Amino acid sequence: CIDQIKFSAMANHQIETQWMGKMQFNALINGHTVIMDAPERSGGEDTAPIPKPFVLAALSGCTGMDIVALLRKAGHPISDLNMIVTGELSRQAPIQYVSIHILYDFKGADAGQEAALSAVTDSQEKYCGVSSMLKKAIPVSWEIKYNGRQVFNNKPVQEAEPA
Repeated sequence: CIDQIKFSAMANHQIETQWMGKMQFNALINGHTVIMDAPERSGGEDTAPIPKPFVLAALSGCTGMDIVALLRKAGHPISDLNMIVTGELSRQAPIQYVSIHILYDFKGADAGQEAALSAVTDSQEKYCGVSSMLKKAIPVSWEIKYNGRQVFNNKPVQEAEPA
């Protein structure tokens, strides 16, 4: 993400996570508590999300903050930005994401469409550290809708599985 932190040498992020009983864990992140739990069928109480989707949330937050900052700086405000991030899971243990796809859905003045496309590209290719890390392990693709029209999609076409 475009980060406001000035790095001198090596910077670190550190969190603290505490087991709260059964399958619940509370993580303290920059003074904010994030709760994780498991569904009842896995021994939890289903009081909070499971951990893996937090990776998708981190990706959407990182790239979203990049885009908003870039568009503001360029003088192209948008009226709305929604993202749907889909992580395709493996079928065997360890269950992990094997690919991720982001749908960026913008609403704004028609004149801002090119700026939005540029901001997403810059986020994905230059600034979003979460995306950069994930791309070292799995494919991350994205598509852009602007005022309801698809203007970009780099998601690979999946071949149909043999019958």
